[in-house]
Amino acid sequence: MTGRGPRVCGGTLRCARQRGSMSGRPATRAGMRLLGTVLVLSGMTVSCGGSSRAPQGIPATPARFGIGRIARPAEIRVWDIDVRADGRGLPGDSGTAAEGARVYAARCASCHGVDGVHGAVAPAPPLVGRIPGDAFPFATDTTAVQTVGNYWPYATTLYDYIHRAMPLTAPGSLTPHEVYSVAAFILARNGIIPSSTVLSARALPGVRMPARDRFVPDDRTGGPQVR
Repeated sequence: MTGRGPRVCGGTLRCARQRGSMSGRPATRAGMRLLGTVLVLSGMTVSCGGSSRAPQGIPATPARFGIGRIARPAEIRVWDIDVRADGRGLPGDSGTAAEGARVYAARCASCHGVDGVHGAVAPAPPLVGRIPGDAFPFATDTTAVQTVGNYWPYATTLYDYIHRAMPLTAPGSLTPHEVYSVAAFILARNGIIPSSTVLSARALPGVRMPARDRFVPDDRTGGPQVR
């Protein structure tokens, strides 16, 4: 069978000579180098039993590398700061809109505007604004501006986001009292809570946002169903 090259592993890999050599012309050097590379690689990774194995002389990957240690509870708590829609994760402390106005002026107004509307610097969005009748035209009106007052479905998201990401120049630097206070200021400016409201871990989850019913839980389970 002069037209065929070597067979490896009972036929799992068959290396044919180049078409030129079958017609009597010698194979090119590039073709022979390619053929040699295929044979070497196949010999490294394929055995006649069909299983793979590490090249001889290279140790197997260990089950553990022995790097690092288990995180301590105190270290985990530093990163475990998420606040859920129902308020789970909110810390103790409290704040009011009057206290939040002072924090906002010092730490937030330079980006979001002096009153949450005017003077906002892109990409920082305005935070204050309601649409008449609390309409929700965002699916069809590309000019409608999303704010905390007309788009956010949960007030607890305010605490979560301010705490973890604001202010932009020093995220995570505000105390729980300052975060509750800024959240109270923004909610009061949107007319969602009275300015006298004291926000806390108990009070904040009870604040009902105008857009609450515009969102539904994602209960899709996968598969061909599309909703």
